[in-house]
Amino acid sequence: MVTMFRRSRLSIAGVILAPVLLLPNAGALANPGTMAADGCRAEYVIGAEDVLDIAVWENTSLTRTVPVRPDGKISLPLLDDVQAAGLTPMQLRERLVSGLAEFISSPAVSVVVREVHSFKVAVLGQVKAPGRYEIKDRATVLEVLAIAGGVTEFAARGRIVLLRNEGATPRQIPVPYDRLTKSAAAPALSAPGNFCVSPGDVIVVP
Repeated sequence: MVTMFRRSRLSIAGVILAPVLLLPNAGALANPGTMAADGCRAEYVIGAEDVLDIAVWENTSLTRTVPVRPDGKISLPLLDDVQAAGLTPMQLRERLVSGLAEFISSPAVSVVVREVHSFKVAVLGQVKAPGRYEIKDRATVLEVLAIAGGVTEFAARGRIVLLRNEGATPRQIPVPYDRLTKSAAAPALSAPGNFCVSPGDVIVVP
C-alpha cells in the first residue's frame, strides 16, 4: 500500500511524447532485488535522493546521516565515495564492512533508510490529477491510478499503458484496466495483471 506521496504538476502538451523524457532514478532499476509472490520487490533498493543513517558501533566520527547523491554515491570518512544506489541496505552494509575492515578491526555497521525519495512514478493524460508522485511503499498500477484521482470519463480505458525504461527504448506494458476493476473472481488490488510499479515508470491514460 502507498503510505505517503508528493505530487508535482506536469505540463501535458503531448501525452505520448512527454514520458520518453522522464528517466528512472539512478541505480534503482539496475538491481531490482528479489521479487515477492505478488510481483512486487521483496527488498528495498536504495536510490538517488534517499537519506541513509550509517552507524558504526563505538565510532561516532564515522556515524552520520548521509544523502545519496544524484550519481548514486554517498561520502564517508576513510572510504570517500561509496556506491549506494542499486544496492539493498544489507548489501551496502556488507560493502561498508569490507571497506572499513582495512582501517578498523571487526567493524560493526548498520544501514537504515531514514527517508525515501528515489521512488517516483508519473501519471499522464486522462486522470483527475496528472503529475509525478513520490511513493513511500510498494504500489500496484491500480493504486497509483487511484492516487492520481482515477481515470476521467473521457479516458480510453482499453489503451492505458505503462512505459518502463529498459535500455534505450521504453517498453510499453498494457494495463487491462476494465478487467482489473470489474473482476468478480478476485479483488481488483490483487487481480492478475495488477502488477507493481517500479521507479521511473510512467502511466499514460489516453
